Amino acid sequence: MNVQFKKGALELCVLSKLLRKDCYGYELTDALSQRMVIATGTLYLILKRLRDDAYVETYLVESAEGPARKYYHLTEKGRKYQMKLKEEWMDFVQTVQEIIDESTSTR
Repeated sequence: MNVQFKKGALELCVLSKLLRKDCYGYELTDALSQRMVIATGTLYLILKRLRDDAYVETYLVESAEGPARKYYHLTEKGRKYQMKLKEEWMDFVQTVQEIIDESTSTR
C-alpha cells in the first residue's frame, strides 16, 4: 500500500477502531497490521496526539500476563472528530474516483 495514502488515513483508522471498542496500543497495532503494514512507533505517535487533543482518554487495566495495559477510550469529542474525518475521507475518495473515471473514459 502506498505510504502517502496510508499516512493520510491512519488517524481515521485508529479512531474508527476505537469507535467499536476500547483498545490498548498493541491490540490496535495488531488489528491494523492485519490489513496494512504499519510501524508500532507511528501508531503511538498518533495515539499521543489524539490524547493531547482530548479525542481519546486512557486508563490502566491490570494484566495477568505482565504489566498493566493502557487502554484508549474515544471521548465524545473524539466521536465527533471521527465522524468529521470519515465524511471528509468519503468526499475525498469520491472526488478521486470521479477524476479517475473521467481519465479512463476519455481514452
